[in-house]
Amino acid sequence: MNVHPFIEAEKQGGHNVKRACELLEVSRAAFYARRRALPGPRTVADAALTDRITELHRHSRGTYGAPRIHAVLHNEGRRCGRRRVARLMRQAGLTGRHRRRRPLTTIPDPAADGRPDLIGRDFQPDPAALDTRWCGDITYIPTGEGWLYLATVIDIASRRVVGWATADHLRTELVADALRAACRQRRPQGEVIFHSDRGCQYTSGSYAQLARELGVRLSVGRRGQCWDNALAESFFATLKGELLDRQVWPSRAAAHSSIFEFIESWYNLHRVHSSLGYRSPAAYEAFAA
Repeated sequence: MNVHPFIEAEKQGGHNVKRACELLEVSRAAFYARRRALPGPRTVADAALTDRITELHRHSRGTYGAPRIHAVLHNEGRRCGRRRVARLMRQAGLTGRHRRRRPLTTIPDPAADGRPDLIGRDFQPDPAALDTRWCGDITYIPTGEGWLYLATVIDIASRRVVGWATADHLRTELVADALRAACRQRRPQGEVIFHSDRGCQYTSGSYAQLARELGVRLSVGRRGQCWDNALAESFFATLKGELLDRQVWPSRAAAHSSIFEFIESWYNLHRVHSSLGYRSPAAYEAFAA
């Protein structure tokens, strides 16, 4: 029963609001709050939380879903449940980005059969193992000028992309440039393992020679087992789901520029990872220091 119009009519008729409220068993505070259309404390709190959720979603480039938004809010000291965050995101029309499977592009090299797997699918982060185990892979990006190929080197311990390179070809120079960039940027103090699939670029003689010169020990996964290099595959799924698949790239230069900004300004510095306790790679490395 909507008692507000009745009480208003009583008041306009010269009757006592207090008496009318008593007859209808409604508090005067509730009547006046309803009359002023003031939102309740929960509504006010939800509105403020939605504003912050919207900011975080925009800062994540529209990629964070409820789990990551909730984790960031928790790190900020805000007490709220994940289901509440999901509800407010639905009401605000906010959704995260989801990964899609991609075809494999690796050309296996039979010569890799003699090279060991030194990782054994152990991709657990480890703050004490920075720059001791790296992994990497190659992916492709369609552009208006043709394919752009991207090679990466990722620190398994912190998920940071420590080296990468792009080119319009799939020759060994592409992966060699990525490895050189990683060694130049990180300057590992001891021998570091680099793990990859059995692609012919990674198993070539020239790449093996470069690895020896840089103090890098090479490791490869098993034939036909993409999970043996799951961390590298996971990064590409993130990159494509959160950046590359969201627009058409008119040129290789445009794609390269956006990849640079994604990796160096967003992914390494700010994007949180559930495996790192919802920290970014940079924050995790600072925590480990």
